[in-house]
Amino acid sequence: MKEREFLSETELEKLENHIFNSDRLDRVRDLFVFSCYTGISYVNIMALTADNVMKGIDGGNWIITKRQKTKNSVKVPLLGKAEEIIEKYSDHPMTAVTSSLLPIIINEKLNAYLKEIANHVVIKKNLTFRMAHHTFATTITLSNGVPIETVSKLLGHTKIATTQIYARVLEHKVSNDMNALKQTLSNKSESENDWKRTSI
Repeated sequence: MKEREFLSETELEKLENHIFNSDRLDRVRDLFVFSCYTGISYVNIMALTADNVMKGIDGGNWIITKRQKTKNSVKVPLLGKAEEIIEKYSDHPMTAVTSSLLPIIINEKLNAYLKEIANHVVIKKNLTFRMAHHTFATTITLSNGVPIETVSKLLGHTKIATTQIYARVLEHKVSNDMNALKQTLSNKSESENDWKRTSI
């Protein structure tokens, strides 16, 4: 099965903090980061209006919508970063014209601009909008201990099996991280032995 690429915490942070000289790239970055913190796909983000932001069961703001592909209901409590992005575009000329929650950018252009962004931020991965969805599932939720059943619900999946691909990706990451740790410990042990030999 093809592995789903996603951004690590460090890569996402670099992307969030980068200052772009271009408003165009700044907007594309915001859309991508919004998807990283909500798991909402490109098609669904483009269809969002202020009416999709509602008070949830906890009194906080949620996005309530339906997945275009499956018509499954999606209810996502808004994390701080996503709320900041909504706020940023609440009185923006681009959203005022379209009555959309966020700026509308066509998919082909969006993915072309993401290549530019990857060069600016120095992210070696093939940055596509789909990767934001995967980043939400792995780096934002599963890596931070959100149960897979909850992640499945947030992504609007009908079967847990669909979400399990992300858990497999994480196992692969665990394996890589542990191998890196083994190497670090091994190097440490070697340098301690060298120090002992030179001290005798």
